[in-house]
Amino acid sequence: MAKQDRGIRTRQTILSAAARVFETRGYQAATINEVLTEAQVTKGALYFHFPSKEHLAQGVLSEQDQWLPIPERPYKVQEFVDATFLHAHRLRTDPMVRAGVRLSLDQHAMDLDRSGPFLRWTEIGVELLEQARSQGELLPHVVPAETADVLVGAFAGIQAMSQTLTDYQDLMLRTNRLMRHLLPSVVVPSILLSIDVSEGRGAAVHAELLRQGQNHHPENVS
Repeated sequence: MAKQDRGIRTRQTILSAAARVFETRGYQAATINEVLTEAQVTKGALYFHFPSKEHLAQGVLSEQDQWLPIPERPYKVQEFVDATFLHAHRLRTDPMVRAGVRLSLDQHAMDLDRSGPFLRWTEIGVELLEQARSQGELLPHVVPAETADVLVGAFAGIQAMSQTLTDYQDLMLRTNRLMRHLLPSVVVPSILLSIDVSEGRGAAVHAELLRQGQNHHPENVS
């Protein structure tokens, strides 16, 4: 068991180092040697867990794509909003998430499959919006798959803008604006009044998860 624990810790050390390198350098410019220097592990240890730079990048993408359990709410639309704000909060506070997002949006990473996070977030959105529709929370014309697709694309865009313009400092404000513009075209007006899209929503959900002991990833504790 101790050997297994060491292996898990070593893998996490390597991934954390890779995240820092990818975030700073981008996929194309990053090198295995830079990750080795950052992680302070042997080449053999790194290659045991990750045979190539592509495998390292996929590992970072998978880590940032981990679904955190959103606390159950009376309205599924609120859970949809909470998932978005929580991701925005993690993007500001978690180096692994920042690196994963940079990789996801890196147009120069031609040989890297960057579809995973987009597909996963669309899947989460569809699931929550389907539940919201079954509870009568959505307007009659809404197609959950279309709405989820639009939100994921728009959210990716505001993440890129926020990173470029303010290094994510205004991301919560941009997420608030996105929700205020999107939700009225999707949600029944009487329910919309009860949905919290305040800028502090992501931090509040994160704190709630910590209190409930559900947020175990070491990088998520800010």
